[in-house]
Amino acid sequence: MSESAPDELPQTDAEWREALSEEAYHVLREAGTEPAGSGVYDDHWEDGTYRCAGCDVALFDSEAKYDHHCGWPSFYEPIADDRVEYREDTSHGMVRTEVVCATCEGHLGHVFEDGPEPTGERFCINSVSLEFESE
Repeated sequence: MSESAPDELPQTDAEWREALSEEAYHVLREAGTEPAGSGVYDDHWEDGTYRCAGCDVALFDSEAKYDHHCGWPSFYEPIADDRVEYREDTSHGMVRTEVVCATCEGHLGHVFEDGPEPTGERFCINSVSLEFESE
C-alpha cells in the first residue's frame, strides 16, 4: 500500500519554518521532543488515521495505537513499512532507533522493542509530528 507524496513540499529551511508551527518545526526538522504527557494525541482514542504533520502522508492507524504509559502516543506498527525510515540515533548518551517520515524525512520519534504483540515494537511518536483524521 503506497501513498504518493504531496505535489510540493517545502524545499528550504525558511519554507519549512513558514509551513510549520515553532514546536512542529523543532520536532520534525530539528529532531526535538515534546515534553512527556504534553501532546494532544497521548490520551486520544478516536478511530482514524494519524498523518505526518509535515507532508500529510498516512503513517499510523488508530487500531495500532495502545497505551504504553510513556507520555507519548504509542503504536505497534506503521500503516505500511514504506511509510517510515529508521536511523541510528546516538544523541543524549544512548543508542536508539529514530523513526522519520519516509516522504519528508521529518523526525517522528523512536521505536523500541518493548511493545505488544503482534510486532513487539513500540513506536513512541511525538504528537506534534502528527495530524489526526477521523474515520
